[in-house]
Amino acid sequence: MRSPLGEIEIQILWDRLLSVVEEQAQTLVRTAFSTAAREAGDISAGVFDMQGRMLAQAVTGTPGHINSMARSVVHFLDAFPAATLKPGDVLITNDPWKGTGHLFDLTVVTPVFLEGRGVALFACTTHVVDIGGLGSSVEGRQVYHEGLYIPLMHLAREGRMNDDLLNIVRANVREPVQVVGDIYALVACNEKGGQRLLDMMREYELADLEELGEQIVSRSRRAMAEVIAKLPRGSWSASMIIDGFEAPVTLAATLTIGEDRVLVDFAGSSGLSGYAINCPLCYTEAYTAFGVKAALAPWIPNNTGTLDAIVVTAPENTIVNAPHPAAVYGRSLIGHMLPDVVYGCLNQTMPGTVPAEGTSNLWNLSLVAGHGLTGTGGTGTRAFNVTTFHSGGAGARPRQDGLSATPFPSGVRNVPVEITEAITPLVVWRKEFRRGSGGPGRQRGGLGQRMEIASRDDAAFGIHARFERGVHPARGREGGGPGATGRLGLGSGAALRVKGFQRIPAGDRLIVEMPGGGGYGDPLARDPALVARDVRYGLIEPDQAAEHYGVVLHQDGTPDEPRTATLRAARAAR
Repeated sequence: MRSPLGEIEIQILWDRLLSVVEEQAQTLVRTAFSTAAREAGDISAGVFDMQGRMLAQAVTGTPGHINSMARSVVHFLDAFPAATLKPGDVLITNDPWKGTGHLFDLTVVTPVFLEGRGVALFACTTHVVDIGGLGSSVEGRQVYHEGLYIPLMHLAREGRMNDDLLNIVRANVREPVQVVGDIYALVACNEKGGQRLLDMMREYELADLEELGEQIVSRSRRAMAEVIAKLPRGSWSASMIIDGFEAPVTLAATLTIGEDRVLVDFAGSSGLSGYAINCPLCYTEAYTAFGVKAALAPWIPNNTGTLDAIVVTAPENTIVNAPHPAAVYGRSLIGHMLPDVVYGCLNQTMPGTVPAEGTSNLWNLSLVAGHGLTGTGGTGTRAFNVTTFHSGGAGARPRQDGLSATPFPSGVRNVPVEITEAITPLVVWRKEFRRGSGGPGRQRGGLGQRMEIASRDDAAFGIHARFERGVHPARGREGGGPGATGRLGLGSGAALRVKGFQRIPAGDRLIVEMPGGGGYGDPLARDPALVARDVRYGLIEPDQAAEHYGVVLHQDGTPDEPRTATLRAARAAR
């Protein structure tokens, strides 16, 4: 019988497990067909014990996928108990309430066997380019409008793929090659993870993962408890108003620091929307937990033990706890805002720790053309369906400027314009920082982007817009100013809505101006040399230097120190 694991061996095996899941994730990135996975990294990958506890997650991936997938494996085991699973079985679902929040995310779970005994489960998720229905639209009114709903079921039985399911998928999506290709990539991803895990177990003569898994979960839970125990006890509340769809949405939270847990309750948040911006609780939990952990203990590995230290609740029938059959495609519009709401709470008890509000909501461009969307089709008309990932600016940090064109909290990568141009008839004529969009502050907010897009076929195309910060900007913190709001329009001058499907006429251009992040601290405290640098680099306009920062520049771009001192003194005296 093998002796108990020693301290050094536990650390080596834990690190090895992390490398296993990273290779698992990279397999998905390398083999995926859609730009969401292979270019943006909009995925998750992880390994679970036979109880459904996540032991390790890949760094590659998004918090929304990883943290909601961490809970979803239990739903699979409820439907398919571990004792019933066999080698070669693969399970799948896109159930928004048992997966990762909307139908476009496919979650695949694969059991791994050693000497005929189940020892682990590998799970992975990716966002597919299409799942049918209305497409990438927030205009659905029920989940039934949003596409093909795959309940918890077998994708493969003992190595034999479920061709009936794959044929149903092909018949219901606009991009069958990409979607089915991604399904096979998900299978390959878990298979590679399983192979590497078995290599590890044989090398270290492990019959199972029970002891290692218990050590990982218990140590992580204990580490979180130790961090929480050092924090002040109490409850703090914060709220945020965002654009919403048919009406503005209030997101409200009360954060309570207990003895060894952090509790976040979203009572006071708006009720359900009639459109597809509602958020299932699993996705609310995912981004809330990420926001708390990122602020309190980013160095502790993420697993079930870590996540158990953060308890998230929300009243049912609110926009942050939407029940079936609410429309939920755009759940990220709500979920991505939740770390900012949580930071409004934490800033009251941990000043100087959390950033200002950022764009938060991704400004992904879901661009389409085809019969019934942009025309009646016909000879020479090229249909396409692509989502290209982009972002506005992040909020300024207590000691650093905000990151420009950077997605926080999702962490996905921007998709290179060359990729979009290679697979569609679109041309991106301009992609640049949006000058002056970052909120003023001692630390400046991150800048958004400005993009101009047209069709090289001189044909119409459409956009499924689903953006936030078009009316209500990212707020600054500790005296910092708000970032710029976002805008959509046409090159010909017409304004477009920031939500809903809209058509770009043939010969015209789509103009996208993404929001900026909020500033941090009093703008008059910003180093004049940094203000001059920002003007020189084209990050802010010269008149903004004087208006927001009280900095007067010479013609050569250097600060005029006497006039700057006078202007700042006058502003401070107001």
